[in-house]
Amino acid sequence: MWNAIRGLFEEDTDTSLRAQLEEAIDEHQGDAARNGDDANGGSDLSPAEVQMLKNLLHFSEHDADDVAIPRSEIVALDAACSWAELVATFAEHGHSRMPVYRDELDEVIGMMHIKDVFAIIAAGTPPPADWTTLMRQPLYVPQARGALDVLADMRANKTHLAIVVDEFSGTDGIITIEDLVEEIVGEIEDEHDEDPVEQVVEVSEGVWDADARAELDDVAEKVGDAQLAEVEEAVDTLGGLAFVLAEGVPQPGTVLDHPSGWTIEVTEGDETHVTRLRLHAPVPDDSEEGEDG
Repeated sequence: MWNAIRGLFEEDTDTSLRAQLEEAIDEHQGDAARNGDDANGGSDLSPAEVQMLKNLLHFSEHDADDVAIPRSEIVALDAACSWAELVATFAEHGHSRMPVYRDELDEVIGMMHIKDVFAIIAAGTPPPADWTTLMRQPLYVPQARGALDVLADMRANKTHLAIVVDEFSGTDGIITIEDLVEEIVGEIEDEHDEDPVEQVVEVSEGVWDADARAELDDVAEKVGDAQLAEVEEAVDTLGGLAFVLAEGVPQPGTVLDHPSGWTIEVTEGDETHVTRLRLHAPVPDDSEEGEDG
């Protein structure tokens, strides 16, 4: 069954079939819109169903790097932290699974599941002296592995967390099964998700406060300078850009210079990721203005 589904999306054998299916959906929607008058334009498919079908048809075009939560947004546990710190981290972030690293995020040695933590808390028993004995094994997948293959790996290994590694075996990001499902059905909000807030806010003239998760293209559009999103490395977020410019995880207080003239100040974060930054617009060159005048 799984091989049959996977075969439907193999790039070398079904490109024309995928295109034909998408064209058929578009033609059906067009005909229904011309002939119908109900909420769905006369179609037996709702707009949400149409979008999910199209997302499914293009699912195999994504690789692990496309769907992963970027390194800058990973919330992980240091193997050296105390049991109390571990519990507090789960309580603060509301995740059900977290990677565990030793010394640095590039050395992920396992993952912790909230069920294993809650079982000890609920029973009122003392935690093990070395809580890492409770760790489970995550998947490790290369950046280029197809999203469909990652989903198959998760099914086969009954594991819902994958660590995406780069060509140097460093940690590039993580993928949960929810991330893969969202590629098909769209964003899934739950009771732990916070209400959306503006990710880039101007605090004074030429100064912007920004969430590290903000997409570079959105940031560039917001501040009105496309150069801010121009970067050779494969990064999508402002936090990822800061990581590239610093050649590592920059700590709060670090000031980074962007080639465009913008200055990026790290205002919040920890040893594993950046959470907030402040953008300072380029300062006009008075001498050039004088020459132009």
